[in-house]
Amino acid sequence: MKKHLKNPKALARNLRLRLGVIGCGAIGSRIARSVSKELKGIFTLSALYDIDLVRAKGLAATIRHPASVVSSIDDLIDHADVIVEAVNSTAAGTIVKKSLLAGKTVLAMSVGRLLEHATLFPLARKSSGKLLLPSGAVAGLDALKAASSAGITKLTLTSSKPPAGFSGNAYIIEKGIDLDALKKDTILFEGSVEDAVRYFPQNINVAAAVALAAGPYAVLRVRIMVSPSARCNSHEIFAEGPFGSITTRTDNTVCPDNPKTSYLAVLSGIQTLKGFAGNIRVGT
Repeated sequence: MKKHLKNPKALARNLRLRLGVIGCGAIGSRIARSVSKELKGIFTLSALYDIDLVRAKGLAATIRHPASVVSSIDDLIDHADVIVEAVNSTAAGTIVKKSLLAGKTVLAMSVGRLLEHATLFPLARKSSGKLLLPSGAVAGLDALKAASSAGITKLTLTSSKPPAGFSGNAYIIEKGIDLDALKKDTILFEGSVEDAVRYFPQNINVAAAVALAAGPYAVLRVRIMVSPSARCNSHEIFAEGPFGSITTRTDNTVCPDNPKTSYLAVLSGIQTLKGFAGNIRVGT
């Protein structure tokens, strides 16, 4: 015992949680750098993985105490206690499932992708690990969770982004919409949350987060708009029920590394990690 007490700093390092990041794009990179700086007292960045290993190695080279770059998702899960999923692809569900089966905690940034994998939520309840879902680029999920106890009778989400935020979207290309030719605010989509996340997987994680917070009995209607004059990504929620009504609006600065992502979404992921490791929880 005395031998350990002689070196408390070494002991503290050993108690830090190992954190691995899967997906080294805009969101994963910013979270990795945050972990290596302001969260270094809580986590140690243990491993990085990206389908593009050159990109993962490039990220590692920018970090003062670089993590190991591993060659597979399974390797990363073996090297981490907490996994950050930031791939925003169809692989998200598989990554979350493997992490939970291994008893690891996973922060899923691609919340919209998880709606396609209904079995993940029962699995999370049984796993010794935890499934962390950040609020992302939207405000008011705490109020929606509270309101769901009384029942939500009406729920809408209106999301608006500049044209650059929808570039390369397959749904827009299929519809023959010329984003550059639009001169006024235009509705691109209006419908269910399931269709919204299917057609706009890189734009509308907030819809999935809102739906999950409101609960299975609240029917969410989603409207997605493009605004040629906009300089930010905006999300407005309206909810109504026996509790009264809720209206929130969030105007987000776009992430400097990716115009399809709001900067607040990255900050939300970082704050979720802080909350997971801390003993104090503010809000519902």
